[in-house]
Amino acid sequence: MGAVFNGQEPLHIAIIGAGIGGLSLANGLLRQGVSYTLYEAAKCYSAVGAGVGLGPNAIHALDAIDHRLSALYNDISSGNVTPGKDHVMMDGMLLEEGFGEKRGLKPIPYGAQCYNRTSAHRKALLDILTSGIPINTVKFNYRVKSIDQKSDRVVIAFDNGEVVEASCVIGCDGVKGVTRPLVLGQKWPDLVKAKYTGRYVYRAVVPMEKAMEVLGKDCLGNEIAGDARMMMHEGAIITTFPISRGKECNMVAFKFDGRSEWPYEEWTHPVSKETMVKDFEELGVDQRMIRFLDWATPLQWSVHDHPETPIYYNHLICLLGDSAHATTPHQASGAGQCIEDAFVLSRLLGLVAAPTQLDAAFRAYDSIRRPRAQKVVQTSREAADIFTLKAPGIGADMNKIVANMNERFLWIWDHDLLADAEKAKSEFYKLTETGKQRNGSVELKSAPMANVEEVQILLAA
Repeated sequence: MGAVFNGQEPLHIAIIGAGIGGLSLANGLLRQGVSYTLYEAAKCYSAVGAGVGLGPNAIHALDAIDHRLSALYNDISSGNVTPGKDHVMMDGMLLEEGFGEKRGLKPIPYGAQCYNRTSAHRKALLDILTSGIPINTVKFNYRVKSIDQKSDRVVIAFDNGEVVEASCVIGCDGVKGVTRPLVLGQKWPDLVKAKYTGRYVYRAVVPMEKAMEVLGKDCLGNEIAGDARMMMHEGAIITTFPISRGKECNMVAFKFDGRSEWPYEEWTHPVSKETMVKDFEELGVDQRMIRFLDWATPLQWSVHDHPETPIYYNHLICLLGDSAHATTPHQASGAGQCIEDAFVLSRLLGLVAAPTQLDAAFRAYDSIRRPRAQKVVQTSREAADIFTLKAPGIGADMNKIVANMNERFLWIWDHDLLADAEKAKSEFYKLTETGKQRNGSVELKSAPMANVEEVQILLAA
């Protein structure tokens, strides 16, 4: 953190939410020497979901935050079992009976030279991110009740009765978090709630020995469970890939229901095993994937996203990760975008010498991160159309599908994040008009704060 200038109080950040985004930001702030407290509503660190994959952009962001994080991730990640497939993201296959082999189709790989296949158990990734965070900077069982924005600070009340002050709030509290309404609610109330995308998923983690026994080998002689697979159908998508250093196989089974709204109050909906099996049997999928459902929990996880977010901050509240740009998982880029956010924002906050410069930091962050992250949201929806064999000009032509896959990820993977940080830095300096040297120290001129009335928004506990 920069020195205190002109008698202003030092910077202290309140991070709301201890998921991948919040933990990545905490690591970044720690490395930048910025004071923070991480508030988590749960009683301990917890992981939702099982498998997570990081592309080269996400690994580069981890490395830029702290090179030890990327080294630890490489130690616990899993690749494809088949030799020579280090740069293969997935093998494209049809989900129909026989995986397309009955009509003479072979699994077709897609990926890129800049890509190395990695995936891990989500808990293992969270263990890495929490390993270097001092426990005295984290508070559990702290659920936000209200946030009162003053001109120069925020006052946060929690449902346990505690009230704290901070220089600003970074909302890493996810797609249903309390911070997104505070940023968008006054000007864009219709964009606060995430949109249902017409699909839900079932999840399973299968011991690799059992997975190989059930799925067997493909027509090329390779273990189906041992390599990452993308199985496509007009009404469903199933992805499988190794996790836990190859000891387990993760499955995510998408069912497309075509509804414009999720009909249930909760975003997860328990069903019978019979209902779950029927969701895929009625489509005529390969019976081996029906057997895979023996390990799945009969719970439908609805898939929502944020197709439009006009701005990522409002005065002293800034969004990061899924609270800003929740996306569908069809490009395996959600976690990576959280980490990219954390890298850029932590670098900017490391430049802030006084709380009056937060507006400039948030403006620079928004200008760099929002266009890229929102493009990921939009193109992920497009990827789903391709995987459900509905994309115009592509349809069910596997060669065209794979050709598209070989190109569509490059702008995500092969991206210069260090250049983004430099652009953000330049924008910050432009907004604050720093750089004028006087007696060996920097003379600072703060950017004007956003024209936001002092408001207090109370949220249901």
